[in-house]
Amino acid sequence: MAVNVPGLIAVIIFYLLILVLGLWAARKTKGETNSENVMLANRNISLFVGVFTMTATWVGGGFINGTAESVYKDGLVWCQAPLGYAISLMLGGIFFANRMRSQGYVTMLDPFSRTYGERMGGLLYIPALLAEVFWCGAILAALGATLAVILDLEQTLSITISSCIAVFYTLFGGLYSVAYTDIMQLTCIFIGLWLSVPFAMTNTHVTSITTNSSTVWIKDLDPKYIGYYIDSFLLIMLGGIPWQAYFQRVLSAKSAFNAQILSVMAGFGCIILSIPSILIGAIAANTDWNATSYATEDNKPVPIPPELVSNILPLVLQYLTPVWVSFFGLGAVAAAVMSSADSSILSASSMFARNVYKMIFRPKASEKEVLWAMRISIFGVGALATVIAIVVKSIYVLWFLCSDLLYVISFPQLLSVIYIRKCNTYGSICGYIVGLILRLLSGEYTLNINPVIKYPWYIESEGLQLFPYKTFSMLVTFTCIVSVSYLIRYMFQRGIIPMKFDIFKCFTGKFETSVDIAVKEGKNNPSFAASADDVRDRYTKQETLT
Repeated sequence: MAVNVPGLIAVIIFYLLILVLGLWAARKTKGETNSENVMLANRNISLFVGVFTMTATWVGGGFINGTAESVYKDGLVWCQAPLGYAISLMLGGIFFANRMRSQGYVTMLDPFSRTYGERMGGLLYIPALLAEVFWCGAILAALGATLAVILDLEQTLSITISSCIAVFYTLFGGLYSVAYTDIMQLTCIFIGLWLSVPFAMTNTHVTSITTNSSTVWIKDLDPKYIGYYIDSFLLIMLGGIPWQAYFQRVLSAKSAFNAQILSVMAGFGCIILSIPSILIGAIAANTDWNATSYATEDNKPVPIPPELVSNILPLVLQYLTPVWVSFFGLGAVAAAVMSSADSSILSASSMFARNVYKMIFRPKASEKEVLWAMRISIFGVGALATVIAIVVKSIYVLWFLCSDLLYVISFPQLLSVIYIRKCNTYGSICGYIVGLILRLLSGEYTLNINPVIKYPWYIESEGLQLFPYKTFSMLVTFTCIVSVSYLIRYMFQRGIIPMKFDIFKCFTGKFETSVDIAVKEGKNNPSFAASADDVRDRYTKQETLT
């Protein structure tokens, strides 16, 4: 089958529109030398633009393709991502957005760098970078597969071109370009998918989705998988919070209140935009594929083999809708991919430039130098994601594993640094190591990695852990952070460990003497009266500082 020229022209026009809009938005940062302003668009993102860019970042190619695939393959009951990510955005808005925005942070890693030191912030950059790069690679691969199905276009070429365009306008405009192109992209997603649904639903080879819906595409949940189900849902819901792509939009909002509102509204946006993908999955499950040109003309196997199930959305567009409608649907997929790819590239680059390059390697770097570091890293991250999308076949699985790391490591770290004031570097690094080891020893079913630790209800024949081991690992990480932090703090305060062993400088010079504190409290509160024993019990004595 030759390349679909009209479709290719439509995609080229769409890409040119995105590129022009991105470059137009880049004018807002023309001559800007402040790296923070480029990363966060001068903290001037309005509520309207903020809702669009936040929603578009989550509703990417993996979101719309994966939702349709999940409904078709496992049923609506197992399609956890739309609701899980929606709740994730809402929880982020309620519990984290206000605190992060009001503190004036620039990246998600800033509170770690301030509290635990620059090197610990750099260490926590690793799971964040892996998640962003593999997520970007996954959605670029999804776009390549879609273009291959609908246009018969070589997958490597389509992935490379898409990545280059996203890198190009992100390079010049930073968050301004990303945010304004997100408005157009989200509009394309909404129109393209909703336009495709009625044509696909009324195709002569599709039975009504209400016929035997409970067994065909809704399905049910086997009680024995309830632990695994809850574990996966919590991973999406809580592991969806510690992403730089999310906090970059929170921190760019005009106010802390706007940051909260746009998070909650974007959560509802995710639910609304998941509906057409859910319907497309249901339509695919109710289609007689033997009667379509998929089997009669292209001679492809029925039932659809596992390696093609991930392409169920483009297959529906290709074989169940008119050609011109499939082009609009293709535009929706391309828009979804671009809206998430540029966000991931900018997010990873911003963290590297500020929290790794400036804070660790070049503390005295000028703003112009930090900007160049960000621009160079945009190229690096974009190139890495492109290579991964082309070479690695199990992109989604790798991204899922990185989401595990964000859930097991980054979420408890973020929760503790924001809400528990006395946590320190010792607790943080202990939680990091213990959580990582515990997660790796638990194995990974999707990667065929056999577990060393076999929890209750483990299925030997499938290598599947039914126990919610990811949540357990996360809770152990959080417990380690808090307990070790308080224990080490107590031991330094009491002089059990001499201050000369405070290698992370968490306590050296930070504790006041008991006399100084007693005097200060006496001045602030005349009624304060404490015996020497009370003071000794509550505060560090002078001897523990020497």
